[in-house]
Amino acid sequence: MMTEQGVKWACDYCTFENWPSAVKCTMCRAQKPSGPIITEEPYKSSPTLEPGPEWDPSRTEGSSSLLICPDSSARPRVRPVTTAETSSKWSCQICTYLNWPRAIRCTQCLCQRQRTHRSTESPQTSGSNGGCRLAPSSPVDPCEEYNDRNRLNTHTQHWTCSACTYQNWPKTKKCVVCDHPKPNNLEAIELAESENPSSITSIVNEQDRARWRGGCSGDQGQRRSPPTSKRESDVKMDFQRIELAAGAMSSREDQEVDFKKMKQIKNRMRKTDWLFLNACAGVVEGDLTAVEAYKSSGGDIARQLNADEVRLLNRPSAFDDSFTLVHLAIRFQRQDMLAILLTEVSQQAAKCIPAMACPELTEQIRREIAASLHQRKGDFACYFLTDLVTFTLPADIEDLPPAVQEKLFDEILDRDVQKELEEESPVINWSLELGTRLDSRLYALWNRTAGDCLLDSVLQATWGIYDKDSVLRKTLHDSLHDCSHWFYSRWKEWESWYSQSFGLHFSLREEQWQEDWAFILSLASQPGASLEQTHIFVLAHILRRPIIVYGVKYYKSFRGETLGYTRFQGVYLPLLWEQSFCWKSPIALGYTRGHFSALVAMENDGYDNRGAGANLNTDDDVTVTFLPLVDSERKLLHIHFLSAQEMGNEEQQERLLREWLDCCVTEGGVLAAMQKSSRRRNHPLVTQMVEKWLDGYRQIRPCASLSDGEEDEEEEDE
Repeated sequence: MMTEQGVKWACDYCTFENWPSAVKCTMCRAQKPSGPIITEEPYKSSPTLEPGPEWDPSRTEGSSSLLICPDSSARPRVRPVTTAETSSKWSCQICTYLNWPRAIRCTQCLCQRQRTHRSTESPQTSGSNGGCRLAPSSPVDPCEEYNDRNRLNTHTQHWTCSACTYQNWPKTKKCVVCDHPKPNNLEAIELAESENPSSITSIVNEQDRARWRGGCSGDQGQRRSPPTSKRESDVKMDFQRIELAAGAMSSREDQEVDFKKMKQIKNRMRKTDWLFLNACAGVVEGDLTAVEAYKSSGGDIARQLNADEVRLLNRPSAFDDSFTLVHLAIRFQRQDMLAILLTEVSQQAAKCIPAMACPELTEQIRREIAASLHQRKGDFACYFLTDLVTFTLPADIEDLPPAVQEKLFDEILDRDVQKELEEESPVINWSLELGTRLDSRLYALWNRTAGDCLLDSVLQATWGIYDKDSVLRKTLHDSLHDCSHWFYSRWKEWESWYSQSFGLHFSLREEQWQEDWAFILSLASQPGASLEQTHIFVLAHILRRPIIVYGVKYYKSFRGETLGYTRFQGVYLPLLWEQSFCWKSPIALGYTRGHFSALVAMENDGYDNRGAGANLNTDDDVTVTFLPLVDSERKLLHIHFLSAQEMGNEEQQERLLREWLDCCVTEGGVLAAMQKSSRRRNHPLVTQMVEKWLDGYRQIRPCASLSDGEEDEEEEDE
């Protein structure tokens, strides 16, 4: 029976003898050949292919000591090593390793073997060319050259584990044997110096390998002469090692300085600093959650990147010194993030809205909203709210001192939205008649920017709270899903008419319409996802009342360049309900740069002289706010999602508005819708929440009055 020692297999790349159970070469990690299998007779004492004491060269050819499989034609035959081959090994000029004559590269350092010169050339000629002196050898086998080339590619792609010396593939971050992390060049050099200072040249370093290859395969005029003796070769080898060590030391010193600098920077970093860097990376990669995490932690949106932070991010093409999140959003064209960031920059004052004043009442209101949601029976199974609630600012605000009023408005209003809707593009409060004489000035409430601004603004305009638990979003998704056929037909007809009215003249296949509709459905189910006009149309049905959106007409870049139409401004009517099932009192929303805000009015007393002579039949407790149905150019606002039968000229659309809204025409000729709200008819929980919020400002009133009195006394003394 043949023992394990008699069935070793020789590697094609480094000729190392491996045990039969090994599937890879122990020396160079090459794959075990699937072709010829070389075996030895059991009586042979030496398990290797090198000449031994019992090995007889006369029995090499034609004897049965080597058995080669019939399919060995696929690769070169492995034959026993002769004494002539052993004596004719060539010495590498870099590492002095003795290589087999058939090897074209050094097995140790992969340096390319110098070409042999013809026998007719004299030694002086050979030495003048600068080539390495090589012993006479047989011609290079092309198969062996192919194997050497494969060994070069295989050897340079592995990295050696510093703990267990296992050779791993370059993509692995940890050693597959001991899970030791992959060392970088600096760690590899330090490890080699600590173990053996003279083994620097054996480190698998691409820079050193490039230096070695350059010394071997450069111009012949730059080649070094081969060593003439062992002592001389040792001296030259030590000199080369000193050069390599000096180069490694210089690069190592630079790396050590960089490493220490980066370590110092990281040690100084705080949690807020890391959140800021993550937010910067989030703007570049389009991750809104990282920006929201930085904002929720109280981070400054106007913070600038410094040189150390840019160095730590290690991406010069994206990050520059003194850049802010706004600059990054502009560079990478993140329009949605830019709208959020520009809104947040000016919010220096701490916000305090009625929903934050009393969390217990806010939770009760959320439960009340969830309880008032019902689903209509029948074909059109849409959800709806049973209560009619309209949020207005209390009239008691005017009784506060001017300084307290200014503080209150700073904390509840969004000054940027108010300014953009009033001044930059006059959308609200453009009529002096409505804003002054009729006391119908609209105020933009501050709103969150977490992606649910539309749903939050709807609940703010009605109940004065946010959609924190996503109750309204879930209701929106369920209504769209259960009444998909009804809303889909309206949406498809409206989109087709809109594209033709703007001269686009395109038509989609039914599959494309279905894909777009599926995308709209998916947006409704994703918390934080931006919503579209269709969702406002569905919300009008859930509220059972019209929604008027006063918004900018064009998308604009940071430089003020017009990018396109917003398509949000207009009137959204619950057209799929019966008119008798709906209320005619609308709510108002504002839209600026991808952000929605609730537009509310302030309570006022006395309505005898309002309505331009119209009989309003209102009580003293009822507040009426006049919402214009025309823009500043006196053009009628668009009515969204009309069918082909409902579309027509302005007179037909005005008639439709009068059917769904309580409309009147002022003395100045402005068509307006009347929003009616009452303290007695309003929900008691909302009234308690507003009163408790207002009490916080009433408590600081004596302090303000006292300070004013002291100033007056000081002026009298002077």
